[in-house]
Amino acid sequence: MLRLIITCEHGGNHIPAAYTDLFDGKEELLQTHRGYDPGASELLDTLSTVADKSFKATTSRLLIELNRSINHKELFSEVTKPLPDAEKKKIINNIYKPYRDQVEGIIHDFVMADRRVLHVAVHTFTPELDGIERDADIGLLYDPKRKPEAEFARKWKKLLLEQDESLLVRFNYPYLGISDGFPTYLRRKFKDEQYMGIEIEVNQKFILDKQQGWEQLQQTIKSSLQQLVHPHRGYGAKEEAA
Repeated sequence: MLRLIITCEHGGNHIPAAYTDLFDGKEELLQTHRGYDPGASELLDTLSTVADKSFKATTSRLLIELNRSINHKELFSEVTKPLPDAEKKKIINNIYKPYRDQVEGIIHDFVMADRRVLHVAVHTFTPELDGIERDADIGLLYDPKRKPEAEFARKWKKLLLEQDESLLVRFNYPYLGISDGFPTYLRRKFKDEQYMGIEIEVNQKFILDKQQGWEQLQQTIKSSLQQLVHPHRGYGAKEEAA
């Protein structure tokens, strides 16, 4: 039996009080895509009624990057990288580990109860990066070597296009599904038959320009995911977690 877990690693740009001094004069930076994923929190809230469990982090990625492995060179931003090791360890123990451990723990519990887990990580991406326009509306990221993930991504794209044929949906864009990220880490912890990790990346043009149909797009993503995960249940129903 499939269990759906939805996470949002970049849901906000909050800076805990102990670290606000570090970000004096960096208020504008916190409002950019480098501070958080605009729209990701809202999308997770929309999808949460389809999920068995959902998790949202609202601390800015500029403090610590929750979607990177513990030893990744970009775990800390240029703002926090100069901090003493003891302070970095405190941030890891107080912010990074509680979030990651909670998600991994729930997946472990489901797997131990002979439930298969689908993990959908919700992200958004800036329409232009380094002067290059990104030409997708939605990206579905997965590991091509894990056949269940590849099959799920193909089915999801098909349903998305059935509901809105104008969408441009691309696989492993604008990032590779095997790049360092939370699902990549979790794939090393759980077998193919236990865990599927899919990252959905939505173009921020829909959020930045409300005329682009952001509300409708959220419902399209939700209904297509609903059909895939719970095809025999009513739209928006929430399954009781085992």
